[in-house]
Amino acid sequence: MKVVIAPDSFKGSISAERAAAVISRSVKAIHPNAKVVLKPMADGGEGTLDALLAATDGEKVPFICRGPLGETRESFYLKLRDGTAVIEGAEISGLPLVPEAMRNPDNTTSYGIGEAISHAVGNGATSILIGLGGSSSNDGGLGMLQALGVKAFDEAGIELPAAGSSLLHVSSLDFSKINPGLKGVKIRVACDVDNPLTGQRGATAVYGPQKGATPEQILRYDEAMNRYGNLVEASTGSKLMVTPGAGAAGGLGFALLSIGASLVSGAELIADAIGLENVIAGADLVITGEGQSDEQTLYGKAPGQVANIASTHRVPVVLISGSLAGDLTKLNEQFTACFSIIPGVMPLEECMRRAEELLYDTASQVMRLV
Repeated sequence: MKVVIAPDSFKGSISAERAAAVISRSVKAIHPNAKVVLKPMADGGEGTLDALLAATDGEKVPFICRGPLGETRESFYLKLRDGTAVIEGAEISGLPLVPEAMRNPDNTTSYGIGEAISHAVGNGATSILIGLGGSSSNDGGLGMLQALGVKAFDEAGIELPAAGSSLLHVSSLDFSKINPGLKGVKIRVACDVDNPLTGQRGATAVYGPQKGATPEQILRYDEAMNRYGNLVEASTGSKLMVTPGAGAAGGLGFALLSIGASLVSGAELIADAIGLENVIAGADLVITGEGQSDEQTLYGKAPGQVANIASTHRVPVVLISGSLAGDLTKLNEQFTACFSIIPGVMPLEECMRRAEELLYDTASQVMRLV
């Protein structure tokens, strides 16, 4: 029996890599002769680098960059054997890196993402994959563009610093000094949202509150984002503000589109990068999982992509989640069976603390049935 184990992380309790290892132990305990293939998954957000590092022969490349508050910090990206650099936005400027008391769009910048891109290009990367999930900034990617050499000026012609509040004052942009190394480098961006840059479904209105934006700031930043978007479109000659995904990561998706990047499904991108379809094609069973599952799991999340591939090859696929909600009949259209690891009424803190134990027990029961 060949079993492919491809879970996402159980956020807040178990990484994707650790979840795969726990499920593998349960498989081997019940079926010692089973051939187990571990393929930890991600969808472009937190855990993307760990998933790729576990499933590929990539190497960590350390570098120094600015963090989300402009502080100097150490970070890293992956360089794969084929010359592809993989950058995880959450690792460089993710929301968890910003203390709650300091979450304010005035303070946070995407500058470090641009530094990572420049470092990768200078290190010989021939293509770049960027995961956008978990961003802390709402600067429209202005900071990233500044790190790549774009100049931003206020009405008085004074160059603006790399800070979130600069978006409120930008009056002109100069793309003439953008990093020439970007030419010929293919950039793909893992993006699982379809928000435009501005408006009621835009970056600021939808995601600004979780990044600390007040109602007043939401209005100011959306207006500023619109002005800035028009400046970028005039500079690049491309109409991008209404492109689905332009509003991803506080408008970082828009800025990346402006330098020629393409937006793709994060889960599809990661599945392709780790060669998931090749191992599922010859499998007898696939097990995936995540922290919480509902109908949205089928739309862009990692377990949904795993199920799509398994369905294509007619391989049974089991979903094991921290909790199940919503209409299970929808999930069963793609998953052969769905299980929650929670055996009964239990405080959340206990669920989190015992997550590995509960996951092991549930996976063991699945394998007994198999």
